[in-house]
Amino acid sequence: MTDKIVMRTGEALVAGGPAFTAAEPEVVIGELDGPFGTAFANLMGDQVKGHSRVLALMNTDVQVRPATIMVSKVTVKHTDYTNILMGTVQGAIANGVLDAVRNGTIPKDKVNDLGIIVSVWLNPSITTVEDLDHEALFKIHRDATRIALEKAMNNEPGIDYLLENQEKLVHKYYQKELDAKVNVEKTAKDEHH
Repeated sequence: MTDKIVMRTGEALVAGGPAFTAAEPEVVIGELDGPFGTAFANLMGDQVKGHSRVLALMNTDVQVRPATIMVSKVTVKHTDYTNILMGTVQGAIANGVLDAVRNGTIPKDKVNDLGIIVSVWLNPSITTVEDLDHEALFKIHRDATRIALEKAMNNEPGIDYLLENQEKLVHKYYQKELDAKVNVEKTAKDEHH
């Protein structure tokens, strides 16, 4: 691939595992020698309490390629949460990046020219789970990272899909609010009869 990857974005939601193990990464990928590289370096150097930026590691001292920064969507307040985020999930994200290289989504010859920023969702209630299934948590976050990168690199969803399905695509939490409103109105109507 010779085309410059200025900046691409993607997201994924992978759920269905044990309680609180769902992953919802949002990714940005781009060339390090342009505006994306500047953003990447600024994120790494501008640490914020509760939202530390760390490189995705395969192990405690083996960084993944392309260089990948993790940023938590949740304010990190507890050591238990930090240990899961900077352990199981960090390793999962690194492996998801490598999966995207292995399957050709990210060109192998560009891994030193690209950077990735992953905005990580890890449910804060994960620390309440007794006998946490780290293997399931790892798999879910690994798969979600790979899927988000595939969507980013393939510019998915495409604009034609979005335009054709605009009225059918209703945000899950907006739909819950609509359903709750209908139930309240139905209850009020039933009480008047």
